[in-house]
Amino acid sequence: DPSVELLQDNPCLTEFLTSVLALPEPSPSILSFTLRLAGILAASENRFQHLQQEKLLVRLFGKDGPLNSALWKDASVRSGWVKGVHTMMRHQAALHLLCSGGGLEVIFTLQGDPSLFVASAANQLLVDMLILAVETETTKPLSTKDWVWPACAQMIVKRIEDTLRSSSASHVEQSLKLLTSLFRSCHAKWTEMLWLRVAKQIESFLMEEAVQAQPMLANLLLNMAWSPVFHGSEGSFWALVTSALEHLTPVQAGPLAVGVLKFCGCPQDVRIQALTVLLQPMDCILRAASQPLEYAGLLDESVSDPVTVESLLSSKSSCANLLCQTLAHLEELLSRIHVLADLPYTSLLRSVMTILQFCHGLLHPASPLGITISRILINSFRVQRSALDVLAALSNQNGCDTLIGGLFDVLLAYMESPNTDPTVLKKTFKATSKWLARLRELSSSSQPPQTEKSLEDVFLVLQKRLYSPCWEVRDSSLEFLTDLVKCLGDQDEFRQSLLSSEVLRLIENLLDDPESYVRASAVIAVGHLAFITYFALKSPVAGNQYNKESIVAKFQEILSTDPEGFPRRAVINIFTEWLSQSCVGRLEDMEQFVSRVIQTVEHDVDWNVRLSGLELVRAFCSQTFRQRGLPECSDEPGSSAGTSSVHQNELLQVFCRAKLFRFLFQSLCDCDKILGQEACDILLCLSKDFYPHGTLRELHGPGDFPAGHSIDWLQRTLRQGSVAQNLLTDGGNRVDFEDPESMMLALGTVDLIELHDELNKSSSYVEESPQSLLQDILATVGNTEENEVDCY
Repeated sequence: DPSVELLQDNPCLTEFLTSVLALPEPSPSILSFTLRLAGILAASENRFQHLQQEKLLVRLFGKDGPLNSALWKDASVRSGWVKGVHTMMRHQAALHLLCSGGGLEVIFTLQGDPSLFVASAANQLLVDMLILAVETETTKPLSTKDWVWPACAQMIVKRIEDTLRSSSASHVEQSLKLLTSLFRSCHAKWTEMLWLRVAKQIESFLMEEAVQAQPMLANLLLNMAWSPVFHGSEGSFWALVTSALEHLTPVQAGPLAVGVLKFCGCPQDVRIQALTVLLQPMDCILRAASQPLEYAGLLDESVSDPVTVESLLSSKSSCANLLCQTLAHLEELLSRIHVLADLPYTSLLRSVMTILQFCHGLLHPASPLGITISRILINSFRVQRSALDVLAALSNQNGCDTLIGGLFDVLLAYMESPNTDPTVLKKTFKATSKWLARLRELSSSSQPPQTEKSLEDVFLVLQKRLYSPCWEVRDSSLEFLTDLVKCLGDQDEFRQSLLSSEVLRLIENLLDDPESYVRASAVIAVGHLAFITYFALKSPVAGNQYNKESIVAKFQEILSTDPEGFPRRAVINIFTEWLSQSCVGRLEDMEQFVSRVIQTVEHDVDWNVRLSGLELVRAFCSQTFRQRGLPECSDEPGSSAGTSSVHQNELLQVFCRAKLFRFLFQSLCDCDKILGQEACDILLCLSKDFYPHGTLRELHGPGDFPAGHSIDWLQRTLRQGSVAQNLLTDGGNRVDFEDPESMMLALGTVDLIELHDELNKSSSYVEESPQSLLQDILATVGNTEENEVDCY
């Protein structure tokens, strides 16, 4: 038997276990390791029997082992014991050892261990033991009337029943956690029989307001809802869910409500009730905003007593928590591709706007409840952020169009106010860009367009925000403008509003901002604005210090001189995007442009910049192929149809003049492997284009180069990996990377496939090898105390 042979061929394993047991006071970490090792070995039933014959398992996991020693006070020993038992629990023999030796009582005790890690591990161990006992020890079919629980399972089930009836809240919580884990991981039919034994006791918790276990009931019921076992339980399970939604507090019922609404198998009446629970706080906000009521509420009737929700919203300690939880649940529902709940979007949007008005002092309600809520929420940044997230999500829903005018008034108030927190302002910008995009969709409908007026207001605010002394505000303002360009850049109203404002000039000034994050965002903003300004207009924008040529020069200056990496990364990414969109100009202009950029990028200390440089090279190759009417360079197998010899010479000359090959071959040896992988992919792609029917190496085998031939030297140098990077840089004059003939030969003879395989090997194949593990163990022998954790 191979499993037993492991112990027979390696007697040092059992000797190690024996020697640790012989120590009068072993180190807690070594003992913990020993317990886990023993569990791993005993996971095989045959090895278990072998270890049992030598009485090692009883001495390690039984009453005479660490359980009754002073070392048991150490949490690492208890953890090692639980994990060792858990690993071993793969067969009936291990189950009998624990159940007959009093091990179950130990695990029951460990459920309440002061170490949360130990307590959690003990709880999960009981779940797996129960599943193992039922699945391996059941002798009669579950459908028979005289079916009984196996002995070990019966002990665990009785423990669950006893603790659920206990007056100790911690004991009740332990069993609820166990049941939650069980129903989450096991969907066998027998779990319903267990549920029938405990259902009445759990249902009683809902009726007793003082029970501390109530918050855990929502999680238990949610896990049960996803188990098919309970879907056909004659409505009793869903009746319990309904009862929970009714009796749990709004804070406790919220997670259950949103979980039920995400479940497509939920009965319609339960779904309506869950939606009502979720919307109650929003309904209360809407009703508190005015008196007498100007608008209808969200709900016709409440599930729980409205007074409960009102009292929570009237309390400073609970108001923000309840609203943030409710808003987070609503955003979670709205962000789903298919919203399963029929939400009243118009009233919901009005309620969210009301919350934002409360928070900013924009609304002065007449009702006592509204006055109280508005005082609590004023300047509550947490609630503002949550409400703005929901506001942004609602932009994708129909039925909200009638409120757009008032909505932009609220958003503009937030953008204009100097009291708006930078994190809230960022969320405001996000919601505004989404609703401006929504306005664009409506501009072609029968409703009068408001885009032009809204954009004018937005650009006036941006002009002030770009002057802000707070760098976070300047940064998020630039990001906001970039988002607007992406979604509205092709719209005439947007371009006219932009060019008639001072925004463009201000953004260009921020290219020299003292904060690197702002400079990077300014580069990205100007780079995207270039599509509708410098590259789109025949003449420079009036009043601006930059034109197309000067902005390119400015970006190249940033790329070569900026001391921070973020602006340089932004520049190279924008250059790549320009190149991909054919904005650079003629092929000759592209060559010079790419050549200058590559010569700057290849020496950059930031590997992200060098990697982005390779992405620019890929975009340049694609554009060069496209401008000559050739199939674009692709690394998909068999995608290249090849190029004619005339086109090959032209392309090679273009790439050599742009200094592509030196950068690509140097990157193959970059100490950051990801650069080598990208460079190799590009070279393989070019190789397939220039050698569509197979490279010289593939057709004729490795070439016989004269001694000292530059390509032979290149092949040998590349095999040295990152240690050869300096050789390519300093001794690269041995290969003429700007000679088309040499590069054609290199693409056909250098074994790029071998390099590709080598570069794509994970480092773990070395780090996780047995040899590496042995070296680590041997290295710790001389200095055990300092390296004990590493050895463990």
